[in-house]
Amino acid sequence: MRSLVVVTAGLSSPSTTRALADALSAATSSQVTARGEGVEVTVLELRELAGELADAMTNWGSPTPHLEEAKSAVIQADGLIAVSPVFQGSYSGLFKMFFDTLEPHALNGLPTLIAATGGSSRHALVLDYALRPLLNYLHATVVPTGVFHATEDYGTTEGARNEQRIERAARELADLMVRPLDRVAGLAGAMDEKSSAVTGIDAASESDSDPTGFRALLADHNGQPG
Repeated sequence: MRSLVVVTAGLSSPSTTRALADALSAATSSQVTARGEGVEVTVLELRELAGELADAMTNWGSPTPHLEEAKSAVIQADGLIAVSPVFQGSYSGLFKMFFDTLEPHALNGLPTLIAATGGSSRHALVLDYALRPLLNYLHATVVPTGVFHATEDYGTTEGARNEQRIERAARELADLMVRPLDRVAGLAGAMDEKSSAVTGIDAASESDSDPTGFRALLADHNGQPG
């Protein structure tokens, strides 16, 4: 069983941010299931944690039980989907506040898919100049494909292309979430241990490892052709 946590920073209900988060979650769950694993999905609506986030940012000693539960779910997850609306050309303050409460290495190696929503496709680069650097700073492993969905894309050709990007991003995330745990660790150690036997490099027997006499022939060679 794999655990997938979805962090969505949409402010309204319903919201396009939550709709995109649900689409990504469903696609990823389908991909994980196709790989022979079950998946448990936890959705974190950050607007429901707004009060505790404000407390955490202004008073580190303030009790924030729901926030701590949300952070624990993210840290222990096998995969993360992080979706934010775009405000003033970047992710929302609520989105940033949540990740500001995490320790710098809290997401170390966590497979992560980033996505964003906005009113115009002009904001699409927010994925690479804002969300990706933030998650990289936290040492998450961010999949190559990010998804941006603009309000103007609904019912258009671009909207159809976004559906393809959702499927590709979900495959990339599922590939990282479902990694075989029963692979042979590798032969590097064994090769190191056996290197002397394979290559014939043994200080005690090196002088006897030239059955053809080739080494002796080279020793007597004067470098002249003939």
